[in-house]
Amino acid sequence: MAKKILCVVGARPNLMKIAPVIKALKAGPTPFDVCLLHTGQHYDSAMNDQFFLALGIPKPDINLDVGSASHAVQTAEIMRRFEPVLEQEKPDAVLVVGDVNSTIACALVSSKMGVKVIHVEAGLRSYDRGMPEEINRVLTDQISDILFTTEREATTNLAREGIGGEKVHFVGNVMIDTLKSQLAHAVPMLQTLRQSGISTTFPSAKNGYGILTLHRPSNVDDVNILRSLLRTVAEISNQLPIIFPVHPRTRGRIEKQGLVELIASKNIVMLPPQGYLEMLGLMKDARLVLTDSGGIQEETTALGVPCITLRQNTERPITVTEGTNTIVGTDPQKILAAFEEIMQTGGKVGNAPELWDGKAALRIADVLHDWLNQAQQRHVA
Repeated sequence: MAKKILCVVGARPNLMKIAPVIKALKAGPTPFDVCLLHTGQHYDSAMNDQFFLALGIPKPDINLDVGSASHAVQTAEIMRRFEPVLEQEKPDAVLVVGDVNSTIACALVSSKMGVKVIHVEAGLRSYDRGMPEEINRVLTDQISDILFTTEREATTNLAREGIGGEKVHFVGNVMIDTLKSQLAHAVPMLQTLRQSGISTTFPSAKNGYGILTLHRPSNVDDVNILRSLLRTVAEISNQLPIIFPVHPRTRGRIEKQGLVELIASKNIVMLPPQGYLEMLGLMKDARLVLTDSGGIQEETTALGVPCITLRQNTERPITVTEGTNTIVGTDPQKILAAFEEIMQTGGKVGNAPELWDGKAALRIADVLHDWLNQAQQRHVA
């Protein structure tokens, strides 16, 4: 009988990570029985349908429909709704990805119920406990039975925390699996703008265009920081037109604080949230990207596009040491200096990090076959 793995997703970034994993688990001579559960932590039916279709992910077998709430309430509600599912499905293991509330909630329930926990994208650390995601990362890793890392420093981080040996496997980055498989299908920038009702004459500047994404509470909840960032982006747009796909939460903060006028420029195009292929098309042809997203730091490194990260730290240091990423925080002068450097020199060229070759999910599947078979043999013995 095929081993059953229950895969958990909770937010859109999880979908890019789970897509190649599900494909790999279902492939090969001895495919796994895969059940996909969406917690509904972040669930927009239109956006999720786009992602499922674009990435070739089957619709979730189970949706917990949790919805938005505070971190504590959301995590507790996911746990409450996940427990009976686990009792009913009786998987051999639960696979969680990334660092969202769904990750720690489902890992914790599984661990308490004696179900093995698999963590994909383990060991990443910003060493900033003010980030809710950092708490989720650390705790999930501590209770996982097998951990897959994207870079060697993540393996070192885990060893420092007492997690090592046969539990940890450096396999590469599954997000890059998705990027490499979907790059040929990326939607061209002009088509995306046309679909959004924007004039296809943009950008008119000969130097191309930049991309901005903002969503982290540390940047959008503090009105002074948000105002400063928007003013800096407006200044940048005088030299380089900016396309700004706006996260719903960020748009709400901008409108509530009366900051729309700061970016009311013909050189800044505000778009609704974009699908994966649309965003990929925007990024791959951009002159540079300004972001506070962890995933985009990785994607820009894979694409060879300079990235200016609007945070004080990163849990993905390899994008700085080997990739195209520069950490600047929120200081306007540092942001502008990094921008000018890119405009003058082209920015970091970067290299493809080790094992970011599009085959991470296949390595994960191979390891899991051996791991679960060995576990069964030990149980029988």
